[in-house]
Amino acid sequence: MPLLSALGSFAQSKVSYGFRVGVSSADMSGDAVKSLNDVIDVAKDYVSTGSRTGFYTGTYVSLPIGNIITVEPGIYYAQKGYKLKGELNVKGVDILGVNAKAQLQLNYLELPVLLKANMGGLQLFAGPQVSYLTNANLKLSAGALGFNILSTKVPVTSYFNHWDMGLTGGIGYQFNNGLNLMASYDYGLSKVDANKDFDAKNRMMKIGIGFNF
Repeated sequence: MPLLSALGSFAQSKVSYGFRVGVSSADMSGDAVKSLNDVIDVAKDYVSTGSRTGFYTGTYVSLPIGNIITVEPGIYYAQKGYKLKGELNVKGVDILGVNAKAQLQLNYLELPVLLKANMGGLQLFAGPQVSYLTNANLKLSAGALGFNILSTKVPVTSYFNHWDMGLTGGIGYQFNNGLNLMASYDYGLSKVDANKDFDAKNRMMKIGIGFNF
């Protein structure tokens, strides 16, 4: 009887598909600036760092394993990185110096596998995540007297590790009409620089909206 009951509850639960899009705020922990040491020279006392605002989007499938628990694998495109502002010297770029700005733009394909608990609409979830770096650029700008005298991009993909392992988790709410909201935090476990010399790792907060079919 318990087995039949479990099979019955599984049969009543449906596999669903969906898509999600949202905004993100990314930065790095540890030696973030040092991870670019082969490309950029910085005067540490005159450089500040900040988060990069971006977006993410993708699709997922929800696989029920009962009335409460689902497994949710997905594939997403996500923008990560961070910002620098201050005294910067970039190899190959002559016009750059005090009050220059640089934004490290890391773009990933991400494959999370979430274990999700559904409690009357409220959802709690967590799971591992594998990410693949598709490309990386350093966007540079500098100006004087309110004018932009430099705006360029330097490709830096080769300086970064293509694979990133991490954990993600958060909270959400599923409405009866299929709409869902979520907020989550990504915690990178892998060093991002290609040679793994510096302890710089991805961090990102995400807020998104999705729809279940």
